[in-house]
Amino acid sequence: MSSNAHVPVLLGPVLQGLKIKPDGCYVDGTFGRGGHSGEILKQLNANGRLIGIDRDPQAIASAARSLKDDPRVELIKGACAQLETFISERSDVSGQTLLGRVDGILLDLGVSSPQLDEADRGFSFMRDGPLDMRMDPESGVPAGQWLASVDERELRHVISKFGEERHAARITRAIVAARQEAPIERTLQLAAIVESAVPAPYGRQRSKKHPATKTFQAIRIEINHELEQLESVLGQSVNVLRQGGRLCVISFHSLEDRMVKRFMRNASREPEPYRGMPSIPDEFRPKLKIIGKATTATADEIAVNRRARSARLRIAERT
Repeated sequence: MSSNAHVPVLLGPVLQGLKIKPDGCYVDGTFGRGGHSGEILKQLNANGRLIGIDRDPQAIASAARSLKDDPRVELIKGACAQLETFISERSDVSGQTLLGRVDGILLDLGVSSPQLDEADRGFSFMRDGPLDMRMDPESGVPAGQWLASVDERELRHVISKFGEERHAARITRAIVAARQEAPIERTLQLAAIVESAVPAPYGRQRSKKHPATKTFQAIRIEINHELEQLESVLGQSVNVLRQGGRLCVISFHSLEDRMVKRFMRNASREPEPYRGMPSIPDEFRPKLKIIGKATTATADEIAVNRRARSARLRIAERT
C-alpha cells in the first residue's frame, strides 16, 4: 500500500469503542477523508444516521460520492467546536432535537494525510509550498502572515508550549533574524531556517524526526486554535451524547492527549459531598465513565500506516 494512501487510524478499536448500534446516530467531528465514517456507515441499517463535520472545505468536497448520496449521511462544513449548535439544529424522525440523543462521537485530531500530501496547503516541511497551514483556507490568517508580525516573545512561547521544543529560543532568534532579511513565505524556506538553528546532534543522536517537526506543529496549532477547539468540543460532548453514548478521541501528540485524559478523568470523578449534604445533587454526579486504558496501534498497523505510530485512542461513556 502506498505511504500516501489515506488509511483510517486505529479503525478496529474505534469501531469497537463506539459500540455501534445499527439504528444509532453517530457524529464524526473530524470527517477528514471519511475513512472512519465509511466504516461506521457499513454497520448502520436504514434507520441509522451519520453526521460528518469538518472545517476543511476540501474534505467535504472530496467526500466519496457513495457517502454524499447516502440518505443516512449529512456532511457539515464547520468546526467541531460548533458541535452542540449543529446537533441542536437537527431532529430525529419524531421531530425531537438530536441534542442529548447521539449514540457516539468520534474525534480524530490533528492534520490529515491528504493535507500533508498537498504542498499548496503548507502543512509539510518535506514539500515546498506557500506557508499557509490553515485547516480552513477560507478564513483565518495564513502562517506566513502570522510569522511576519508575531512578537518575538509570543513566537518563542508558541514554539516552546505547542511544539514542546527545547530549542525554542534558538529557533525563534533564527526566524526573527531571517524575516528581517526577507519575508518567510514558503514551507521549505522555514524548514531550512529551523534546521540551521538546531544543533547538529539533535539530542545525543540525530533524531529520526526532522528538526522542523515540532516548530511546524506549534505554528499549525496556533494558527488553527486547535487546543481551544478541542477544549470546547470535549465540553460540549457530554450535552450531545445520550446515556450510554460513547466518546472516542484519537490524539497524536502529548498536548492533545493530556487534555483528553484530564477531561475524561475530571468528568468521571464524583465530588466529595459537603458537610451536612445528605447526597450529591444529580447535576454534580459524574457525566462520563472511562472505558479501558488508552489504546495504541499494533506493530502490524504501524507497518502499513506510519501515521499510526503516535496515535492514542481514549474512550469514555456518557453516564
